[in-house]
Amino acid sequence: MKHSINKEKTVYDGFFKVLEAQVSHDKFNESGMIDATRICLERGDSIAVLIYEKDTDSFLFTKQFRYPSARRNCPWMLELVAGSVEDGENPINCAQREIEEEIGYVTEQLELITTYFPSPGGCSEQIHLYYTEVSSTDKTLKGGGAVVEQEDIELVKIKRTEIKKHLDKGAFNNSISLIGIQWYLLNKFMAPRAESRGL
Repeated sequence: MKHSINKEKTVYDGFFKVLEAQVSHDKFNESGMIDATRICLERGDSIAVLIYEKDTDSFLFTKQFRYPSARRNCPWMLELVAGSVEDGENPINCAQREIEEEIGYVTEQLELITTYFPSPGGCSEQIHLYYTEVSSTDKTLKGGGAVVEQEDIELVKIKRTEIKKHLDKGAFNNSISLIGIQWYLLNKFMAPRAESRGL
């Protein structure tokens, strides 16, 4: 199937960019094309990291104020370490930088869980979601967020044995946390038991 993006222009250029374009694309079940005006929020790519601390058998989360979710009565968001990839920056380097800035841990080994579009109907952002394991001795920095960005981030530890209970009661309401935790439950937590049954 064919498509084209025409007459693309920037209609807002601030912390994010908003683009407008004329698009044309084939139809699924009919001949001819659809011609329409579409809007795209251009905010670059982001990373998120599910972090497991081995010696405390805990997952490491962040809690911070989020203006957009505060408008929907969820001002402080419990979520994974996350951040925006800077121009020319490798996503893995970004993940390591954000872990240091937000919670003060240093880590080298990151496993890619997936790369996905959280809201493709309106936003071009892709999220690179990783998994890593640390020990409490890897916390060598203060953390708490970048002062220049006026961040105020709290480190929250949740025991691995309690994570499904938190998930079931709706403690997580953002895609990075939901996907990361469910991936762990399917691939790390349940996989050894499946192997022991010969599955």
